[in-house]
Amino acid sequence: MTKQDISEIKKLFTPRNCSITRICGCYVDGEKNKKSELKQAFLALPEEEMFKYFELLRKVLSGTLGRNLLTLEFPLALEMAAQAQTDGAEENAAPNAHEFLMRLRDSKLKDDALLEEYYDRIIEHYEYVGNYLILVIHDVYDVPGKTTDGIEMEDASDEIYEYILSCICPVELSKPGLSYDAAENTFHNRNRDWVVSLPETGFLFPAFNDRGSDVHSVLYYSKNSEELRDTFVEELLGCPLPMSADSQKETFQALIEDTLGEDCGIEMVKNIHDRITELAQEHKESPEPIVLDKNEVKTILADSGVANDKLSEFDRHYDETAGESTSLLMNNVMNTRTFEVKMPDVVIKVKPERTDLIETRSIDGRECLVIALDGSVEVNGITVRTAAGSDTEE
Repeated sequence: MTKQDISEIKKLFTPRNCSITRICGCYVDGEKNKKSELKQAFLALPEEEMFKYFELLRKVLSGTLGRNLLTLEFPLALEMAAQAQTDGAEENAAPNAHEFLMRLRDSKLKDDALLEEYYDRIIEHYEYVGNYLILVIHDVYDVPGKTTDGIEMEDASDEIYEYILSCICPVELSKPGLSYDAAENTFHNRNRDWVVSLPETGFLFPAFNDRGSDVHSVLYYSKNSEELRDTFVEELLGCPLPMSADSQKETFQALIEDTLGEDCGIEMVKNIHDRITELAQEHKESPEPIVLDKNEVKTILADSGVANDKLSEFDRHYDETAGESTSLLMNNVMNTRTFEVKMPDVVIKVKPERTDLIETRSIDGRECLVIALDGSVEVNGITVRTAAGSDTEE
């Protein structure tokens, strides 16, 4: 899903645009016991409660694509098995993850037995110390048509997008404190109660791609981009998870170090950073994250001046470090907003478009980093005079 696709669904979670048909939930304690359940037509909720639920639902569609918002593809074998069940070839077989999600959506959350099984699947595989609330909504979005210049035509619908969105929210005790009693004009110890926090994880099924339903994929949300809950996702959604954002960065760094070997100097890394920054600028209008496969990474290195003898070993290093078929997101592997040189006692950050200010020189037999002092210079907030500055004034 792109930013525009996500934004369009996110806009539905407002009183004016809301078309949610039903909301259901299950409150689970720290011992994995079901304590309470809710089943209700969403539009029958009091307005104050609606706003609270909107906040939780919007959070599932918030974050950074490729980090904590991931479009996951269902394995073809899973979908084929689901189709076989639908066709009656395996009528008595338990539904796999994809088929189960299809049934849950098509039930419009009115099948109590299906809901109980959904809660049970989550409770069995979701590892969390404490209480939490499982929420799931059903919605039918009448997708408006658009003119060639992107203007929505509310009276011209292209298709219907029917989906479910679910999230898991921690339920925690409010903090202790003092509260003011206006009737008695005095202060008292505040009563602590259980409060629903913003979601830790959630998903949208099916995905909304190209302004339409895509039953072959699901949008997955994780508050913590480094704790994606592989086992939980595999069991509940049946989709393999990609490498986490930080793991992609570490993999790319190791790949560069292994490929360049003794040639891995500041100038070469600066060239690679400059090339990736150029690519980011070329695709800045693209709604989707830039995906780099093995060949594209190799092209970046070649364009950065990496020697042919180093490139000849690149494929082997890539397969060993990342995996032959693994792709990396460009935004995850390198920060194009800054260029950083880090030593144990010194950290230097430079705007990516001014890496030309940095060069390495050998001074008195030592390799040194030289930074040109162009323009005004401040030290601890104090403007200081430099030889270059004095020459300019003169």
